[in-house]
Amino acid sequence: MSEREAAAAVVAPEDVHAITPELVAAVSQALAEARHAEARSTASGLHVADLADLLEQLPPPQRGQLVTVLGRGLDPEALPELDGTVLEDVLAALAPHDLAAAIAALDTDDAVYLLERLDETRREEVLRRVPAPDRVAVAEALALPEESAGRLMQRELIAVPLFWTVGQVIDYCRETADLPDDFYEIYLVDPRHKPVGQVALNRLLRARRPVLMRDIVSVEVHPIALDMDREEVAFLFRQYRLTSGPVVDGDGRLVGVITFDDVAEVIQEEAQEDMLRLSGVSQESDINEPVLRTVRSRALWLGVNLGTAFVASFVIGLFDATIEKVVALAVLMPIVASMGGNAGMQAVTVTVRAIATKEVTAANALRMVWKECGVGLLNGVLFAGLVGVVAGLVFQQRDLGLVIAAAMATNLVVAGLCGTLIPLALDRRGVDPAVAASVFLTCVTDVIGFLAFLGLATLVLL
Repeated sequence: MSEREAAAAVVAPEDVHAITPELVAAVSQALAEARHAEARSTASGLHVADLADLLEQLPPPQRGQLVTVLGRGLDPEALPELDGTVLEDVLAALAPHDLAAAIAALDTDDAVYLLERLDETRREEVLRRVPAPDRVAVAEALALPEESAGRLMQRELIAVPLFWTVGQVIDYCRETADLPDDFYEIYLVDPRHKPVGQVALNRLLRARRPVLMRDIVSVEVHPIALDMDREEVAFLFRQYRLTSGPVVDGDGRLVGVITFDDVAEVIQEEAQEDMLRLSGVSQESDINEPVLRTVRSRALWLGVNLGTAFVASFVIGLFDATIEKVVALAVLMPIVASMGGNAGMQAVTVTVRAIATKEVTAANALRMVWKECGVGLLNGVLFAGLVGVVAGLVFQQRDLGLVIAAAMATNLVVAGLCGTLIPLALDRRGVDPAVAASVFLTCVTDVIGFLAFLGLATLVLL
């Protein structure tokens, strides 16, 4: 494929994604055949997000090769678009001075995102090459707790006194060279540099030059503490529909700003993290992760699940004599356990989401528990009746149908109850319910399901 054809593939209107399989193949072949000028020409014209997609889709050895070919033509803004194993490969391919130049060109939050993925030795080597003002800002951010507002914020912002006029602010923005690349609000501060208000750009541009900033200020400020957890930050943005939020230190002084695009990434990452954790998978997992690392990240919870499976097997073993006499029980047991597990996971998923979005509180937690119990009861009656009738007809035993119906109804009610209580209890104890709730729930529904089914069968059928 020629350079012109590759460029046409980039902007193909019939594909909503700029990166097509043809483009990836063209760049990969150009790199394999050492046609570096062609690979550079094709990749350097891409949007930073598309360049990141290209790096993710190339084979691992060629990621570093493309980074080397691009050299200083690699837009630093593409680096924060990467994550996981791909970001590690790209950072490893960058020389310390090139990485330092990228750090200096990025906003503080993006620079921190890259540096926290380096080992301590390489991080110090890179930081030594970063200009002093940028180095101090990034080092201070790295000293803050992970997943805190301080790691998320950028220090580049615009803060002016209350007594300035609109004209002064506009002139300041025109004449100052080190303004943020993107900003949405002007912050007003008092003499102690504490935020006392903010003015959206649309209000600023509609006001006449002589108007004082204090006359158009919005005093509804929602300060964000440096050590606030990023999930709390995301909730604050959702709750008050913020475009940006001021970050303050322990004395209430304005030290940075968090913008909605950073929060959108947090919301997406937290949603993905909870989804992966519900399956017992590390949030660091991705399709580019090496096999052995993936095995290590998943083995722990598989081991825990194995332990809970032994507990369920022990319960079954208590009724081995019953199963020997009524073989049909062995056929029907998985139905009871499976229905209880699935119903419980539905309740867990809803509860974990409610906890993450702050929808469930002490005031409505009990109502939520009763609701899920009611859902479990009604579903239990519906499906228990259906399964009971089918089992009774297939095995020609009415009592067997009644037993499985009663056991299933019981297990679905327990599933609804535990599917809410377990995540709420774990959250109250400071344990992430997305990580551990499914393991405990599976154990409970299996044990209760087998115990109810086999216990009733022992009482009724023998």
